Amino acid sequence: MPSLKSILVYNNIQFRTLLGLALVFISLVGLLSDSNKLIFEQFLGSVTPWVIAVVISILGIAAFALLLIDKGFVVYKKKEGISFLWVALPVLLFVSIAIFVDWHVVYPADMNIPYPESLLFYPVMGFLVEVLFHVLPLAVLLFLFNAIFKTKASPTLVWVAMVIVALLEPTYQVILDPYPIWALITVWVNLFLFNMLQLLAFRQYDFVSMFALRLFYYLFWHIIWGSLRLDLLF
Repeated sequence: MPSLKSILVYNNIQFRTLLGLALVFISLVGLLSDSNKLIFEQFLGSVTPWVIAVVISILGIAAFALLLIDKGFVVYKKKEGISFLWVALPVLLFVSIAIFVDWHVVYPADMNIPYPESLLFYPVMGFLVEVLFHVLPLAVLLFLFNAIFKTKASPTLVWVAMVIVALLEPTYQVILDPYPIWALITVWVNLFLFNMLQLLAFRQYDFVSMFALRLFYYLFWHIIWGSLRLDLLF
């Protein structure tokens, strides 16, 4: 296995990009915490937000040190904008399904952070979710596969890891929700497919593309619909 130093040197642009994202993430957490000390409490409990931000950033960098060994997943690479646009379009379908469920079961009025704080809050949460639910578990799984099979993970094993990772967020989202079974199944399938789309973008393109898909989803679901639903449903 390559040394950590060789990984850092060979993938200098990757870690510089990731470090830049992490610094923006930490800065936004600090800015939001200073302006509203309770803004993260609903999601992070009583833990100091900047501590979580630093830990998440360190975990993200460590996870990428593992992912970059096999050269299958990267933080950033140049790509054609038109081809990525076709990947992003299905996100509107996933958002529409989420809105359909909300329209019928009506989630709590306070489930979203209100505008304008939402413009900073959801990019922060998006980065946190990508590291915790995608980058970290994917790195751990592929590392374990490499250790078990004593070789670089095959395309089949990478697919297995991606499917397992895609199960995490939808299961977490619905496991304790007290909503009708049809709504839980719809939400679970919708989120699973969205996660798979993200992981495919991660594999085909890079982390920045996967993160961009979540920001696109959050823009329509949490920010735009999050504001409209307060007038339409309450």
